[in-house]
Amino acid sequence: MSATLGPPAPLDLQAGRPPVLRADGAADPVGWAHHHRTEVRQILARHGSVLVRGLGLRDQAVTAAVMQRLTSGGLTGEREPFAPRTRLVDGLQSATPWPASQQMCLHNELSYVPDPPAFMFFACLAAPARGGATPVGDGAAVLQALPPALVARFEREGWLLVRHYNDDIGASWAEAFGTGDRGAVEQYCRANGIEFAWDPDGGLRTRQRRRAIVRHPVDGRPCWFNQVAFLSEWALDPDVREYLVELHGPDGLPFTTRFGEGEPIGEDVVDLINGAYTAHTLREPWQAGDLLVVDNIRTAHGRDAYEGDRTVVVGMADPVRM
Repeated sequence: MSATLGPPAPLDLQAGRPPVLRADGAADPVGWAHHHRTEVRQILARHGSVLVRGLGLRDQAVTAAVMQRLTSGGLTGEREPFAPRTRLVDGLQSATPWPASQQMCLHNELSYVPDPPAFMFFACLAAPARGGATPVGDGAAVLQALPPALVARFEREGWLLVRHYNDDIGASWAEAFGTGDRGAVEQYCRANGIEFAWDPDGGLRTRQRRRAIVRHPVDGRPCWFNQVAFLSEWALDPDVREYLVELHGPDGLPFTTRFGEGEPIGEDVVDLINGAYTAHTLREPWQAGDLLVVDNIRTAHGRDAYEGDRTVVVGMADPVRM
């Protein structure tokens, strides 16, 4: 056994939950991450996600250092968020703002940018009183579960993300693009295949067509990789959607998704996709100090509704050009 890696940590495999890697009694979480990096990567290659339990993470700086030890190039920032996160320390970010009472359906992070993060890290610094798990789902299994005709259409057309940046909900265009300079935003859009148009009142409308199915860059397996259901208008709370339609019209929603050639995606299709996710979801209740590592290309993640205080911080790493 290599002295560099140390002995392998116990891996707990149970149906219905992600693999749980035991790091019980790790007095030095950063050192543990350094010594077990290869082991964690091997588990990710086999299973697509792993929950590391026993690191006792409480401090933001230590948590960021643990995540960085498990990456190839350190933690990276976020581009084009649909809701602004809070930047913390050393590349660490807050979880996406989302009402505690609402489920966040499964999705692959930043699937609409050309170089999404290969890995996602979620660390629980304080566990909620009830609920609040971060479920995960295998994109290869979800792809197999969807109707072949629907898969063929998405394979052929891809999907279209339509956004309207305004002051009512979600990130402003300045927050999403990290600048208040219109010229810089236009340059970014042209460079990344994003159609754009400015409203007379200063709002911004964008459309970007992306692939819905990709091959994993390491093993080549086809994966359902997108945010078709998550960024659909049908994912909005019904009362919120009704209010926004009344205020801005059906074409003025802050975000929605369409088939790649522009046809609307109905609520029935979104329900079908979410049903496939549900059938292939794994979850484990958070314990304070846990770290969940996710292969973002292969594995979707979400968030359960919860009660009580919940502090989960996020890291993104190793962008991969898709």
